[in-house]
Amino acid sequence: MARENGTDAKNRVRIRNYRKVAAWGLACLAIACLAPLAAGYRILHSGVYAGPSFDEVRASHSVTETTLVDRHGEVLHEQRTENRGRRLEWTPLGEVSPALTAAILAAEDRRFHRHHGADWLALARASLGVMRPGGRGASTISMQLAARLDPGLHPADGRRTMGQKWRQVRAALALERRWTKDQILECWLNLVSYRGELQGVAAASGGLFDKRPHGLTQTEALVLAALVRAPNADSGRVARRAAALAEAMRLPVDGGAVATLAAETLNRPYRIRRPVALAYHVMQRLLRRARDKDGKAPARLVSTLDRDLQQFAAETLRRHVQSMGDRNMHDGALLVLDNATGDVLAYVGNTGEGSTARYVDGVEAPRQAGSTLKPFFYGAALDRRILTAATLLDDSPLDIPVGGGVYQPSNYDGRFHGPVSVRTALASSLNIPAVRALGLLGVENGVAVLGAAGFGSLEDADYYGLSLALGAADVKLWDLTNAYRALANGGAWRAARLTFEEEPAARRRVLSPEAAFVISDILSDRESRSQTFDLESPLATRFWTAVKTGTSKDMRDNWCIGYSDRHTVGVWVGNFSGEPMWNVSGISGAAPAWVEVMNWLNQRGGGGGGQGGDARANPPAGVVQAAVPPAEPGDPERREWFLSGTEGALVAGAVQPPPRIAYPAPDAVVALDPDIPPDDQKLFFEAQGGAAGFRWRLDGEELGDAAELLLWTPVVGRHVLTLANRAGRALDEVTFEVRGAPSTK
Repeated sequence: MARENGTDAKNRVRIRNYRKVAAWGLACLAIACLAPLAAGYRILHSGVYAGPSFDEVRASHSVTETTLVDRHGEVLHEQRTENRGRRLEWTPLGEVSPALTAAILAAEDRRFHRHHGADWLALARASLGVMRPGGRGASTISMQLAARLDPGLHPADGRRTMGQKWRQVRAALALERRWTKDQILECWLNLVSYRGELQGVAAASGGLFDKRPHGLTQTEALVLAALVRAPNADSGRVARRAAALAEAMRLPVDGGAVATLAAETLNRPYRIRRPVALAYHVMQRLLRRARDKDGKAPARLVSTLDRDLQQFAAETLRRHVQSMGDRNMHDGALLVLDNATGDVLAYVGNTGEGSTARYVDGVEAPRQAGSTLKPFFYGAALDRRILTAATLLDDSPLDIPVGGGVYQPSNYDGRFHGPVSVRTALASSLNIPAVRALGLLGVENGVAVLGAAGFGSLEDADYYGLSLALGAADVKLWDLTNAYRALANGGAWRAARLTFEEEPAARRRVLSPEAAFVISDILSDRESRSQTFDLESPLATRFWTAVKTGTSKDMRDNWCIGYSDRHTVGVWVGNFSGEPMWNVSGISGAAPAWVEVMNWLNQRGGGGGGQGGDARANPPAGVVQAAVPPAEPGDPERREWFLSGTEGALVAGAVQPPPRIAYPAPDAVVALDPDIPPDDQKLFFEAQGGAAGFRWRLDGEELGDAAELLLWTPVVGRHVLTLANRAGRALDEVTFEVRGAPSTK
C-alpha cells in the first residue's frame, strides 16, 4: 500500500513537470508566432500615407465633357473633349442617391464603417479561397481606392503579388488615418469604372439611365452596383448579380424588373444627354484659350452670350440664307455686341448643317470689306478738317492706275451723279466720291485709322492704293462689328469679350466724338440714303439705327453692319469657297437678317430707339448746325451738322483732286504689232483733275498742252512721262515701256 502511494506521488510529480514543460513550450510557441504578427501590425499601423490629399484628388479630376453656358447659366453647347474614358463633373457624396451608396457598400464592403482600412476577417477567408477554384479577394473600398491612387500597386498580369497586397493593405490603413470615411466613399464613387468607358457615378448614371446620380431608383442602383465587379458582363449576368444583391439586402425588388432594366440599359449605346448645339464656334474658341493656359479642358465655360438671342440669331440667319440658295448664297455669319460692355451676345459662325463648310468660323474668316470701311475714311477726313458733311465731291468717271493697267470704279447703280455732298455720298454708298475722299485723306492715314479701329493684319498703304476706299482689305466680321461699335461709342474703341473673366482692354480713340456723331447721323439718314436705297428698304428701322452695307468685287461677299444706342449687329453672307453670288445686293443679301435681329433686340429691350429714339438729341459740345445752300435752284434750304470751326468752310463747287496722269498707267507695257502701220498704233496721253495750263514732258522733252488728249507715235524702249505746271514743277510722273517692231519714224 505504501509502495503504491509512493508510485502515485511520483506520477503526480512527473505529470506536473510535463505540464510545466508543455506550458513553457506553448508559451514559447505563442511568443514565436505572435511576435511577427505583432511586429507586422505595428509596421502596418506605423506607415505614413504618402499619397495625394482628398482636395488634391478632387482638384485634379478632369472631365471628358465641357459644357458652355450663357450669361444666365443656360446651357448652350456640350462637347466631348477627351477620348480616353468618359468622365463628367465631380459629384459630392450628398448628391448621390442613398440607394446607390447602400447597394455599393453591400456589394463591395459590408463592414466599411467598422474597419480601419482592411477587413481582416474577409482577408482570412479570401486567403483560404485562393486555394479553392472560384475564390475571390477581399479588398475593401479603402484598399481599392489606395490602389487606384498609387500606380505602383496595379497588378502587372491581373493578380497582385503578396508583396503588392501587403503594401495595398498598409496604404489603405494609412489612407484612413488621413481621410474621412465620407471622403473615401465619395472619391471611390467618382473614380471607379462602371461600364465600358463610363468612369465615375455621374457618367454612369447619365450614360445608362439619362439622369443625375441623385435621381437613381433602387433598381437602377442595384444594376450599377452589380456592374462594378464585372463592368463588361452581359445583361443576364448583371441581372442575376443585382437580384442576388437585392436578396442579400432583403429589399422588396422584383427580379423580373431588374432583368428587364438590365437588358434595356446594357444592350443599347450610351447616351450622355446633350442640349441643342447652339454655339459650336464659341466653344472651340474658348477651349483653345483654356488649353493654352494649362492644357486642360474645363468642365464648364461661362460665356457672355444670351441663349435666347443666340438661338433666334442662328435660326434667322439659317432661314434667310436658305431662302437665297437660288442666288448661290450658301453661307453666313452674324455677331451681336453690347455697346457699353463689349459683351458678345450672339455669335453665329455659320448656318450649320446647310453650310458648305460647317466647321469654318465665318466670324473669324477674313473676307473683302466692300464699302463697309468708308465711314472711317470720311470720319478721319472730318477730324482733319479736310471735308465736312456738306462738302461736294465729284461723282464722275475716274481712272485709277493699278499694276500695269487702269481701274475704273463705278457706282452700284452704274450711273454718275455729278457733284454730291459727303452726306449723300456716304449714305448712298457712292464709290467714286469715296475714292476721291481717300485721295484727299491719304491712303497712309486711311490705313492708320483702320489700325486704330482694331483691324488686324493690315498691309502697307502701297499694297492697297486708292482701292482701299472700296474695300480692298480683307477683314473679319469680329473686327468690323467691333469697329462699328466704336462709332456707336463716340469714336472710342475697346476690345469685345466672350467671357466675363477677360481683362478689359484700354480704350483708344479712333475718331473724335464730334466726327463719330456726324458719321452716325449720316448713316441713320434715310433720305440721303434714298439716292441708292429706297426710303422703305430693310435698312429703315422704326427706331434709331445707323447702318452701312457693303458688297465686294463680283458679289463674293455681302455685309450689313449697324448699331442702335445699345447694340451693334454685324452680318456677312456669301460662300466660304469664294464663289460669287448671283444678283445679290446690299438690301437683299445681309440686310434682312440684320433688321430682324435688330428688331428683336429693340422689342425685348422694351421699345424706344437709340439715344432716346433720336441720335441728334444730345450732340457733343463740339458739333454745331449751320444752314447749307440748296443743291439745286428752287430746293429748300437745309441745315447740316459741322465740327465747330468748319461751318464757314463750305465749298461751292466740287472738291477736285490735284491733276494727275490718267493714262498710261505706271509700269504699263505697250506691245506694237508689226502688221499694223505705225500711224494706226498711236498711244494717247491723258490727264485728269483739271489739267488746264499744265504741260506734257516725255523723257525730258516738251510735248505739248495737257488740257487735251495728246496722241504720240510709240518708240520702242522705256519712257518717262511727266505732267508739269508752267513753272516746270512735276506734279505726276509715270514710267512705261513700248515693245515690238521699231517705228519707222
